[in-house]
Amino acid sequence: MQETNALGAFLRARRDLLRPGDVGLVPGERRRVPGLRREELAMLAGISSDYYLRLEQGRDQHPSGQVLDALAKALRLDAAATAHLHDLARPEARRRRRPRAESVPAGMAQLVGQLALPAYVVGRYMDVLAANSPARALSPNYAPGRNLVRQIFLDPEERELHVDWERATAGVVGGLRAKAGADPDDPNLTALVGELSLRSDRFRTLWARADVGHRRDGTSRMRHPLVGELLLRHEKLDIPGTGGQQLVIYHAQPGTGTAQALALLGSLAATDERGAEVGDRDAAR
Repeated sequence: MQETNALGAFLRARRDLLRPGDVGLVPGERRRVPGLRREELAMLAGISSDYYLRLEQGRDQHPSGQVLDALAKALRLDAAATAHLHDLARPEARRRRRPRAESVPAGMAQLVGQLALPAYVVGRYMDVLAANSPARALSPNYAPGRNLVRQIFLDPEERELHVDWERATAGVVGGLRAKAGADPDDPNLTALVGELSLRSDRFRTLWARADVGHRRDGTSRMRHPLVGELLLRHEKLDIPGTGGQQLVIYHAQPGTGTAQALALLGSLAATDERGAEVGDRDAAR
């Protein structure tokens, strides 16, 4: 995470992922780089090698949109990664911002609490900001105050929960980079990435790939300690006016074993919640 050359770092990371054969080039002998050479990428993008070198070294950080599109095509970036590339080239991306405390709109917090399905709200750094009892029953890490990135990499129980842990971790890291956008100097993001890069080899490898984005819908396979195997769908909905907050909802195909297990989990969560409320009233007497 270089403070003054995020654009160059992103280009270099994506260049390292491509092999000559991926883009129709003959590898040749005596290659000293894992991916494409700078001059090879420049040729594919239709720009000079010297100009591309200036971009990677940070001597030119604001290329035209046409150049960025050519580089994105040469690097085979998808729509999310291409948008991220354009963001990194915007002058305002270099402005240092003060971290702001995130809060969930009152109406959204109320809605989350009323949903019967597991639902939670995550913020810019993948912190859980609000969650209902079915979500907390699905995983104790789906609770306000927990950070989903930190937990999925460092909590052994979270690794046991996700049957497809490697796929899940890749999605979480891509989502974090997408949420971070073009503000690589954000101190909260820098601290989180630094911590996890030191504590998790898997995170360090994924972050170095510079993948961007996450699926707004899809499936998650989980192995819950109380209700067993679950094949859940998840939906991620942007919350307008919140600077990147998302509502995440899990649901199951009607009539399946997962739907029955999810209903049982919700019933158990409701029972536990009523028990806690009774305990609180007794303690207050």
